[in-house]
Amino acid sequence: MNLTAVYAVLVVAIVFEVLGTSAMQAAQHFTRLVPTATMVVCYAIAFYFLSWSLRFVPVGIAYAIWSGLGIVLISLVGYFVFGQKLDPAAILGLGLIIAGVVVLNLFSKSTFH
Repeated sequence: MNLTAVYAVLVVAIVFEVLGTSAMQAAQHFTRLVPTATMVVCYAIAFYFLSWSLRFVPVGIAYAIWSGLGIVLISLVGYFVFGQKLDPAAILGLGLIIAGVVVLNLFSKSTFH
């Protein structure tokens, strides 16, 4: 499988993880049925695609990309959708996470096997 397809699968996993986490916020401690069911389905899809990507990407690298980008994206969802604030330290930290993912992908020889 080519690199683009593997990363596309990993991006699908990330998107569904972010959707699941957003639904968790909307579920309000599992008291709302539709957001709770959405969360479960999204997490199942996310883990399926994450596990599929592990055929081609080492687990540590895949998880670093998945969790790192998921953190950044869910922070943006929290800011824009849920009105949660990001202070300068949070923005710096998110920038460092993005930098770490970029370094992994551009300079590590461990990203694809």
